[in-house]
Amino acid sequence: MKPALLLLAAAASASLAACATAPKVSPIEVTRFHQAGTLAQLGQGSIFVETAPGQDTDTADISVFKAAVAAELEQLGYRETPRSEAAQIAQVRMERYVSKPGERRSPVTVGGGGSVGSYGSGVGVGIGINLGGGPREMLATDLGVMIRDAATNNVIWEGRASFSVSDNSEFADSGANASAIADALFSEFSGNNGETVEVRIAK
Repeated sequence: MKPALLLLAAAASASLAACATAPKVSPIEVTRFHQAGTLAQLGQGSIFVETAPGQDTDTADISVFKAAVAAELEQLGYRETPRSEAAQIAQVRMERYVSKPGERRSPVTVGGGGSVGSYGSGVGVGIGINLGGGPREMLATDLGVMIRDAATNNVIWEGRASFSVSDNSEFADSGANASAIADALFSEFSGNNGETVEVRIAK
């Protein structure tokens, strides 16, 4: 093989290697639920952010995701207070797991019981997305938040979001991951009731 051809072959090999190892980030799939009669209550007043009932409190990342949710709520106009002083309660549930390309997961709890896809059900579906580049495993995240009226305990807003990233992505880090998915979940708050949208992370 001539030297020029050797250089071309080396360049092609390097290009293929770069493609194979390029970080991958899926769109964030977001669904929100609310009722017309509760919209006036949202985005204002005092709120307390807590771990959702049933969430594994041993999960080290839960505090990171709660902080990301609290930051988004404050940007919306809420004021975070102790639970005893809060007019609303935000309950946060999250799960991170390894997702193989093409693999489908069973529904996961996001904040309560009930049927999939209905307001107040608290059930979300984890997704595993094949973004190409071979059978590389992806790190998937599910985030769910319920906002309840503190006086009645009624759910006045519910949102859930899911996305997957490769382990060499900057969003594999729990802090960056939490910030990205929380930002998507509360984008264009309160969202259209029952609508599922995809939010792409700006690169």
